[in-house]
Order: sequence, then structure tokens, then C-alpha cells
Amino acid sequence: MAALGGEFFSVGSQVSCRTCQEQRLQGEVVAFDYPSKMLALKCPSSSGKPNHADILLINLQYVSDVEIINDRTETPPPLASLNVGKLANKARMEKEEKLSQAYAISAGVSLEGQQLFQTIHKTIKDCKWQEKNIVVMEDVVIAPPYQVENCKGKEGSALSHVRKIVEKHFRDVESQKVMQRSQVQPTQKESALSS
Repeated sequence: MAALGGEFFSVGSQVSCRTCQEQRLQGEVVAFDYPSKMLALKCPSSSGKPNHADILLINLQYVSDVEIINDRTETPPPLASLNVGKLANKARMEKEEKLSQAYAISAGVSLEGQQLFQTIHKTIKDCKWQEKNIVVMEDVVIAPPYQVENCKGKEGSALSHVRKIVEKHFRDVESQKVMQRSQVQPTQKESALSS
């Protein structure tokens, strides 16, 4: 368990080192990769939040004065188990979302249509493309140019809810455009002063 000689650190050990920028780092070893000389330290949270920690990745080629404060010799506790099913489901969902975005682009859907789809999808996951139309909950179809009046379906709560989402989306887009224009265009007074 030598510091720089053998350069091996046990998980759970307390280590202190100085960076090439003369910054002193201290923390608990959570991982060490010998071939790349990368050390991962768990340090108190820089945000000051309890039950949080910062994980620092340190390249040992750029540190000096490495000191093992407390060497852990016993076997580290087992890693937390992963919910593989949940991770696989999340990966599948993300893949479907990316494929949906790719489909929309290849189908020639306008940027406004793509943005609206993403907005609806944040609220209602049961949302897909059918050619250039957005189909929500199998009940509501939104055709180009994707305005409130382009929402078609059986009258009811689903259609009403989707119309409200579309209406709010375009209100938000318009208010963003207004804010951007007001930030870009200098006032007449500023223009006169700069002339």
C-alpha cells in the first residue's frame, strides 16, 4: 500500500495529495485504476449539502506529496445492487425516443412540429409519430402545421388536455421569441448613445 512507489490504493483508504496547482485534496478512495494512474476520491460536498459528496477524478501524474492518512486493509463493503430490469427499460425508452426523433427528421417534420412533440412527450409518454402527424394516446391526432385547430379526435378530456398543452407550448415559444428580440435589439436611446 505504498503511495507513489507501488502506487496502489485500497478502496476506503483516506488519502491526501497536492495537485500541480498547489491545491490540497483529501478524501476517501472509491476507485483506483493502476494502468491509467487515475484515482477517484469521495470528498465532502462543495455545496455543503448533507448526505452529498463530490467525486474527484485525479490523474496521479499531476500530483505530488501523496500521503495515505488511513489505509484500509479489510475488504470493502459490497457494491449496491443495480436494478438491471429498470436500467434496461430506461435504455429501451431512450432508444425509442431517439428513433422517434430520427424518424421525424427523416420524414421532413418541421422544427416546430418536433419541438411540440417533445413538449407533449414530457407530459404524456403515449405519444408517437404517424408520418407527419403526432398521435397522442391513440385518441388525438395533430396534423401540420401543429396548431390548436389542427388537433383532431373524439371530443372529451383527452382532446381538451392535448389542446391546452399545444396552446401553452405556442404561448411559451412566443414569449421566448419576445424576450430574445428585446435582448438583441438595443433601445433607441442606446443606439443614439453609441452613434
